[in-house]
Amino acid sequence: MRFVIQRVTDASVTVEGEVVGKIGKGYMVLIGVEENDTEAIADKMVDKMIKLRIFEDDEGKTNRSLADVDGELLLVSQFTLYANCKKGNRPSFIEAGSPDKANSLYEYIIARCKERVPVVEKGIFGAMMSVALTNDGPFTILLDSREICSA
Repeated sequence: MRFVIQRVTDASVTVEGEVVGKIGKGYMVLIGVEENDTEAIADKMVDKMIKLRIFEDDEGKTNRSLADVDGELLLVSQFTLYANCKKGNRPSFIEAGSPDKANSLYEYIIARCKERVPVVEKGIFGAMMSVALTNDGPFTILLDSREICSA
């Protein structure tokens, strides 16, 4: 599982001209799922993401978590995080989880986040989405379950 976390001042997702998810200060998170990912892996990834201290404190140090700043979440499914570009010029996506598996875990992640974060918005699984955001910093973190769950 992979999460690309962008610290934002605002972000939104639009599908067919309609805004389906919108947040203020917080994280816009792209979520990629592999076929062998599980709910236990998702739990560890969500816990790590929510506890990250990447917001600045009064001294300008990245020492505050999402909860410390009343941050919001915008979660967007993104199978292309598992693009394999080793051969040729056309990416292969065989490492990405099947749509059923990915959607199930995406919805699970949304539910888990809603238990801990007051504002959780989302994109629409499988839809062609336009994502707009203002990256604050810019500050972008990649969480990969192969690193997070093996420690």
